[in-house]
Amino acid sequence: MKIWFLLFMPLAVLQSDHADSISVLKKMHDKYSGQWYKSFTFTQTTERYKRDTLVDTQTWYEALKLPDLFRIDFGDLKDGNAVIFHRDSMYIFRHDSLKRKEVNDDNLTFLLGGMYFIPFDSVTVHLNALNYDLQKFHEDTFMGKPVYVIGANKAGEKVNQLWIEQDRLILLRFIEYTDGRKSEGVFENHLPFEGGWCEQKCSFYFDDQLAQVEYYHNCKANVSLDDAIFDPKMFGKVHWYQKD
Repeated sequence: MKIWFLLFMPLAVLQSDHADSISVLKKMHDKYSGQWYKSFTFTQTTERYKRDTLVDTQTWYEALKLPDLFRIDFGDLKDGNAVIFHRDSMYIFRHDSLKRKEVNDDNLTFLLGGMYFIPFDSVTVHLNALNYDLQKFHEDTFMGKPVYVIGANKAGEKVNQLWIEQDRLILLRFIEYTDGRKSEGVFENHLPFEGGWCEQKCSFYFDDQLAQVEYYHNCKANVSLDDAIFDPKMFGKVHWYQKD
């Protein structure tokens, strides 16, 4: 009886330490829910590439109010070119005029912080809706760091997946497949901000070709942001950015 008990104990310990997609997401949510910064502003140097060649560089101005308010102004602010993500809608402005309204397709705001402002059950529902199979999981390394891979059972599998750094429990990479086309984002050089993290470099690929690289500057967390900044009806009347 004692021998059976001693043999059983290591097995029980191994089982309790076993990771899967749900347990990793729960650890992330437990760690950062109620701790992550609520708002964030930064300027962004945006490099666009075609066939791995730099074709354009621009400055973007970005403001975020989690979980679901996000605004990007493109280039010179006086030109009036911007997009506002307001809950479930996206508003695209060109030359100070609303060009069109679409369904909000901004998944990154959710993945990079918004998920910590909703109940955990809603997180898993949302990820399932984004076609991440939470029954699939494996461990790997990425950029020299151990990672949990949510959504794939093995490397090279052509399915949506999230690569989570095991140490800090932050997103380092996503891979998505839509209509047979592959999208990939890589997030690097993370710095801590007010209970959360923010990458300082993002690289995006389409069908394995580099399309865009972003560098973040002047990052500020938990800044006071008026909701009017994200109100499409107030576009052109109020802005968060002021030159020093």
